[in-house]
Amino acid sequence: MLTIGKREASGGAAGDSKHRPQVAVAERNGVLACVFTGIWTTRTVAFVDAEMRKIEARTGFQALALDLAGIEKMDTAGAWIIDRLVSANERKGVRISVEGRSEAADILLGAVGEAARREAARAEAESPNIVIRFLETIGRRVYEMRDDFLAAMNILGATIRGAQMKLGRGHAVNPAAIFHQVDRMGVGAIPVVLLMSTIVGAIVAQQGAFQLSYFGADIFVVDLIGVLVLRELGVLMTAIMIAGRSGSAITAEIGSMKMREEVDALTVIGLNPIGVLVFPRLVALVVALPCLSILANFAALGGGMATAWFYSDIPPAAFIERLRVAIDLSTIFAGLIKAPFMALIIGTIASVEGLKVGGSAESLGRHVTAAVVKAIFVVIILDGLFAMFYAAIDF
Repeated sequence: MLTIGKREASGGAAGDSKHRPQVAVAERNGVLACVFTGIWTTRTVAFVDAEMRKIEARTGFQALALDLAGIEKMDTAGAWIIDRLVSANERKGVRISVEGRSEAADILLGAVGEAARREAARAEAESPNIVIRFLETIGRRVYEMRDDFLAAMNILGATIRGAQMKLGRGHAVNPAAIFHQVDRMGVGAIPVVLLMSTIVGAIVAQQGAFQLSYFGADIFVVDLIGVLVLRELGVLMTAIMIAGRSGSAITAEIGSMKMREEVDALTVIGLNPIGVLVFPRLVALVVALPCLSILANFAALGGGMATAWFYSDIPPAAFIERLRVAIDLSTIFAGLIKAPFMALIIGTIASVEGLKVGGSAESLGRHVTAAVVKAIFVVIILDGLFAMFYAAIDF
């Protein structure tokens, strides 16, 4: 900290106590005179801070005269508290005059004042009105989306290129890693996918039966369940559950490896981190998600069948017979075609967020959350795009 003074205070705290800063104030003919004496340093300015604030709030005078000749020692803290008094009165339109300051004190006060005004200008520039802040937020999000898209394309390209390079050198892709990820992301997710799909199918059937009963069209609950589950809900609910379960796991695994610099270690030993870490997970997701979607469809139809039997007295044989009329192969494939694309989106977004993790646990948690939210959002958008595409080609 910069310090200027006429002489050093002796005796440490005792010297500071002996030469505490003091302010003598007098007002005459519209001029407020302030005489400063003592030591104005970081350790002593607290004694006069309250008094200085009272002077700053004082009104009813046209000019302020400051006398600094009695100051024995001053550092940046003392200069700042004096500059605060000057700035407060300048904003009121009061004329300021300063006397008795040495050349060193003049330099210190000038530097502190310039820094304070620069900081105030920066704070004012960083606080625009709400419209500007809203537009700025949109602009930042657009640039973040562009960066995420480029990173995702880089990961997809590096994944495919990495697999081709391994095959081109005569080294087959490690099947053990892929089967391990299929077991974790596919087989391990079967119970929760079956449970959630059964519940969702039952709820859809119950609501449909309740509403259709007013029109005597209870049998059409089978059409509702069959088309809705096979075209939309089966694969969509599975993708959302996989995004929350496996997508977060991918981000956490790659992010923790990034934090421990294991990703850099793979590069150092000549391996492609994308091919080693991302490729098996993407392949596993592309294999597991369609299989899980098929199981989810059966579970949802089973839940709907049980509910329709309980609410609408539609026996399973009649349910299956009506289901054969309500759906065809295009209904089944309309949902399954989406599954690989959703798997690629979930795995790519999770890998991008994992590779963006910094060196802190807070960064890891933030990117895991972002991976799940972004994956679910993009999966829903993709489902809507497929729906419009199917409608356009009458599929």
